Amino acid sequence: MSRRKVSILGATGSIGQSTIDLLTAAPERFEVIALTAASNVVQLAADAKRLGARFAAVADERLLPELREALAGSGVETGAGLEALAEAAAGEAEWVMAAIVGCAGLEPVMAAIAAGKTVALANKEALVTAGALMTDAARRSGATILPVDSEHNAIFQCLAGQDIERVSRLILTASGGPFRTRSAEEMARASPAEAVAHPNWSMGAKISVDSATMMNKGLELIEAHYLFGIPSERIDVLVHPQSIVHSLVEYADGSMLAQLGPSDMRVPIAHTLAWPERMETKVVRLDLVAAGRLDFEAPDPGRFPALRLARQALEQGGAAPAVLNAANEIAVAAFLENTIHFGDIARFVEQALQTMNEPAPATIAEVVNLDRRTRDRVRVQVAGIAA
Repeated sequence: MSRRKVSILGATGSIGQSTIDLLTAAPERFEVIALTAASNVVQLAADAKRLGARFAAVADERLLPELREALAGSGVETGAGLEALAEAAAGEAEWVMAAIVGCAGLEPVMAAIAAGKTVALANKEALVTAGALMTDAARRSGATILPVDSEHNAIFQCLAGQDIERVSRLILTASGGPFRTRSAEEMARASPAEAVAHPNWSMGAKISVDSATMMNKGLELIEAHYLFGIPSERIDVLVHPQSIVHSLVEYADGSMLAQLGPSDMRVPIAHTLAWPERMETKVVRLDLVAAGRLDFEAPDPGRFPALRLARQALEQGGAAPAVLNAANEIAVAAFLENTIHFGDIARFVEQALQTMNEPAPATIAEVVNLDRRTRDRVRVQVAGIAA
């Protein structure tokens, strides 16, 4: 059996490292073509040598000499900058992990889609900001987009090729984050350290804050719309604090299918890596007896306004999802720097949506420009508070 050729965009992040863990455990099944990173040259070079990658690229062009030195004599080709990331995405690999965080990953992801690759999508911002452009490009090129987010991967598994017209609802589950039982007053006083202390998942600071505000679930709602072609009114969110049921699909006949598994991102990554087959993993198996119970509750729109704002952006369409995402990223960064309070995050996002006067982006370049302009506006507003 020939080995599947794979590349990882964002190899040094948590998703990239989990993917590498799976590749290392099954070298007979996979051949690594390219790895990329934003700036972590030491980790990138070490992984490229260990996995026998043919090409390694760093986003920061200033770090190219350091990368070349780290890989001298290894036979691994090197590159830097956006063109090098796109080269890694569109190269010889059949399967591409898209795990670059934020809109920085948009153009490399589009390069992989345009080249007709199987794209394992872990970059939710790409679909949120350019969902229609991405899905249209995939239809034209024949690319396959496989969701890596545990919730969307769960839905993909529950659909299993079924006619989407026979689906009544998609139900995304949310852990509720660290503030699920906190009062609005307690949340308003929350520190960055409290917000990133997720009860179930080990994640980066930004996505952990998004979980605390439930913006993460709002972005996933928008993602689900573009991935599965389901309108907003047929996508629901349920808080499930155990994070065992990763999402559910309700069919027209009343049947409801759920995908369960441990809180380990290697499970959905492995599903996409081996798709349409399955592969062994070394994750700790789910023990339902030990879990004991599965709880579900409706999210509180008063304490978590981000869900309302995300649904509003989806239903408004056009530029709104990209504005939502950009404003949120700047507001979260300001909160993590102790410049604004936790409750200000949603307020800045809502202000950005209310004052938006932008046409729907028709190209990826327009999405990137819209993202930059929105970020600049919100930064100015944040600076006004800090002054």
